[in-house]
Amino acid sequence: MGRDKSFTKSKNPDGKRYKKDMARHLDGMALKCVTERINGIEEVIGKSGAIILKGDELIVYSGQEILIRVNIFAMKAWELMSLDGVVITFPDPAAEEGERTVVAYYSYYRKLED
Repeated sequence: MGRDKSFTKSKNPDGKRYKKDMARHLDGMALKCVTERINGIEEVIGKSGAIILKGDELIVYSGQEILIRVNIFAMKAWELMSLDGVVITFPDPAAEEGERTVVAYYSYYRKLED
């Protein structure tokens, strides 16, 4: 009997299934702050917010402001070794380097209640 793919995790960070699984994992995470790396320096761009998955878009917002809206298949995301945040890199034609890197720090290790 073969294994069902829903019981195994994808290990390829460039694969669609890995990106979809990561987006589902991040959905509903409460944030204490969001920083962006600009010329090697991290600057705070938002405080207290959440990460929401809507369809194929990952939205990071702070207060009433949307900080990031990115297609999950165009982003690269990985959690920090301490598991207290996530690094999201995504293409942005308006940026100098053609992409942006944002670090979102969780306020709790658990997701927001529905």
